[in-house]
Amino acid sequence: MTNECFIFTFSYSTNHISPTKKDKLIKLLLDVDTGIDDALALFYLAHAQQKGQIEILGSSTVGGNVEVGQTTQNTLKIWEMLELDIPVASGAEKPLMVPLNTAPFVHGDDGLGNTFLPAPEKKPSEESATEMILRLSRKYSGELTLLTTAPLTNIAVALLQDPGLAKRIRKVVIMGGAVFTGNVSAVAEANIANDPEAARIVFRSGMEMTLVGLDVTHEVYWEEEDLLALVKIANERSGFLLQIIDFISSAYESLSGWKRCVLHDPLAAGVCLFPDLVKTEKRYVDVELTGELTRGMTVVDRRGRTPLGEENMLVALEVDAERFKTQLMESLLAWARVG
Repeated sequence: MTNECFIFTFSYSTNHISPTKKDKLIKLLLDVDTGIDDALALFYLAHAQQKGQIEILGSSTVGGNVEVGQTTQNTLKIWEMLELDIPVASGAEKPLMVPLNTAPFVHGDDGLGNTFLPAPEKKPSEESATEMILRLSRKYSGELTLLTTAPLTNIAVALLQDPGLAKRIRKVVIMGGAVFTGNVSAVAEANIANDPEAARIVFRSGMEMTLVGLDVTHEVYWEEEDLLALVKIANERSGFLLQIIDFISSAYESLSGWKRCVLHDPLAAGVCLFPDLVKTEKRYVDVELTGELTRGMTVVDRRGRTPLGEENMLVALEVDAERFKTQLMESLLAWARVG
């Protein structure tokens, strides 16, 4: 079955004004499992904060690309490299009901392309990920944007402890899922497949959500020619960035025969700042929990009539790839040139 059976109507906004000029400063909380593309997202967001577009209030971590102890260390280290004092709260070690399935082949044993960075100087926050999420949601009720680039375990646990969280969050941007494809299986994407039970809790929570899935992230990638400006800098900072990008690109080459760095998590970060980077359709989305071949699939109702439940999120289906790639590279170059 092809996509031609389904009719969608979209429009890109032509207004590319910085969010600070048309809205209040975006207050952002991140939930990450810092591997390579999460790290690139942190570089992008740090640059946005430097430009006065967002305020990063905190970051929680979860087991996903690597175990939570390592994702926590990686997150602390990246913030340290960026010279930002962002609190990092450690979260769930494993999914709600199944063992954790990490991805060292894609992200390295250390989650950062086997760069094996020295330990960060700063320690994690004394509060847990759940405590951080709930505290910030109460302090900034109605203002907080939540970006998740990881399995949704922490968010689900927070909702189970306090269902009122759903009404306090301004919006959630989720890197996960897909309408027409998968990566860990024919139909399932890694973040959702790693904890489908948690994803179902979040999807059914009533929060304002945007799903940035493989349908758009697979369209945003770097090949070797896209990295020439970074190569020309030729210093320690650019070397680190090129090393992690090459690691994940080589993993994709082994899996698909096509060497490229797919920018999954950075694109979701971009959508937090510039929603018009993607074209979306509001749909009803749920998660398959029991299918022998389909567990972890995001099931998107595309029938064009009232679904069994109300439409619960915006689903990204097209992307302005070149615009975002330019934004992301600008953020990396700005950091690398200082070194």
